[in-house]
Amino acid sequence: MIAMIILLVVIALIVFWVIGVYNRLVSLRNRFRNGFSQIDVQLKRRYDLIPNLVEVAKGYMKHERETLEAVIAARNQAVTASSNAGNAQADAASVQQLAAAEGTLNASLGRLFALSEAYPDLKANQNMIQLTEELTATENKIAFARQAYNDSVMQYNTGIEQFPGSLIANTFGFKAGELLQATESAEERKAVKVSF
Repeated sequence: MIAMIILLVVIALIVFWVIGVYNRLVSLRNRFRNGFSQIDVQLKRRYDLIPNLVEVAKGYMKHERETLEAVIAARNQAVTASSNAGNAQADAASVQQLAAAEGTLNASLGRLFALSEAYPDLKANQNMIQLTEELTATENKIAFARQAYNDSVMQYNTGIEQFPGSLIANTFGFKAGELLQATESAEERKAVKVSF
């Protein structure tokens, strides 16, 4: 009888331990998913600001149509990649596509801002100034949200890789989260040169 009670206590302790580890992993996974949602909110704000920025610039930069079209195309590609990554946050390929699309968008926005320097009337336009300030503030929020997301993914990945969490993670199919990393090529990191 005492052996049976001891066995039941040991089994109960193991069950409670498994439940505790499982719940911790679920909490960490939900935290990194929430972190991605915070990035998504800021990206949507950024995507909404970009068409307004291009519209203001259109009137002044009539000869720079290629640059304006590149910004809009990069924005549309980033919106699609963001939607795909939002639907499958633990999917490495979708997160990498989002990072690549964001790199392309950043490069095209950099070219747009560099070209806008050559148009004094555009630089002085109150709408352009306000949109640029809003976009800069949004970029800062995106950077902070990405950092928080990467921190959450790192904690989650550590939790599913360390023993004994790895036993529970493997048993219940927890998959590693993907970090958001800069994918800019050496070409994209070069300073933009403008010549007229």
